[in-house]
Amino acid sequence: MSLLGYIAAAVGFYVFIYYTFLRRTRCKSLVKLYGKTAIVTGSNTGIGKATALALAKRGARVILACRSRGRADAAVYDIRRESGNQQVLFMALDLSSLQSVRDFVQTFLKTEPRLDFLINNAGVTGEGRTREGFGLEFGVNHLGHFLLTLLLLDRLKQCAPSRIVTLASIAHYGGHIDFSLLDQTKDVVTERKLLKRFWDYSTSKLCNMLFTRELANRLEGTNVSCFSVHPGLVRTKLTRTMSGLLAAVLSKLFFLEPEEGAQTTLHCVLQEGLEPFSGRYFSNCALAQGSAKSRDDALAKKLWEVSERLVGI
Repeated sequence: MSLLGYIAAAVGFYVFIYYTFLRRTRCKSLVKLYGKTAIVTGSNTGIGKATALALAKRGARVILACRSRGRADAAVYDIRRESGNQQVLFMALDLSSLQSVRDFVQTFLKTEPRLDFLINNAGVTGEGRTREGFGLEFGVNHLGHFLLTLLLLDRLKQCAPSRIVTLASIAHYGGHIDFSLLDQTKDVVTERKLLKRFWDYSTSKLCNMLFTRELANRLEGTNVSCFSVHPGLVRTKLTRTMSGLLAAVLSKLFFLEPEEGAQTTLHCVLQEGLEPFSGRYFSNCALAQGSAKSRDDALAKKLWEVSERLVGI
């Protein structure tokens, strides 16, 4: 193949990847949110901070639910300054502790009369265990948000129409839930398994999808709708550790900025007329098709029942 042929093939491959995974779409809604309240978990940085800023610019009261007070206070300052909205505040939430989730909800319900939008944005990757001994990614990405959502449902129903948006990922295609293993080890993947980190993360994202599907079934008739979203391939610490031309090229060609990664979340929070699609999966600000496992109602129901038992509800 000639040099020109290789270049054409490379361009064709990039066009395929771009339109399949990297296309930069934007939320087109012009809705204002004065008088509305939103919780955004993990909002001191990245997609969560970009989401909180966008909501604050539209006039919402925004609760930054984060673990680190120092980083969250800095984010509150940045968002207030850039949005001109002083109704942005921090409340402590450590999703790796179910007691912290309960404490957060107790504080929120005592101090805040409204909840219109719950955005389950926070997520982790890596080894470790939660306070209760669950695998870190399963415990934080799924169980923490599961308990948080259930404890806030009554307030969301009182303020309906309201919405719940949970960040999933296209990585959910690689997920697999072994309930017997979960009972034995409090995790979804054995410690010795090759590629444990990938399978842990993928399975936690599959749980996010299944949770949203079953939640929609249980919320039918309440005027509370819920959605799971794939934010895209967003620039992370990986690219920031690279230097020079390589980092610049990779960032521009293959990674979204956090503000771009927040667009599908914002679409599901703001776009009118999405209620008939409650429980569905969105990517690139549009309805998307999840994996066959993520659409398995029996699996979703079983995960819900197991999760209730694990968090003590």
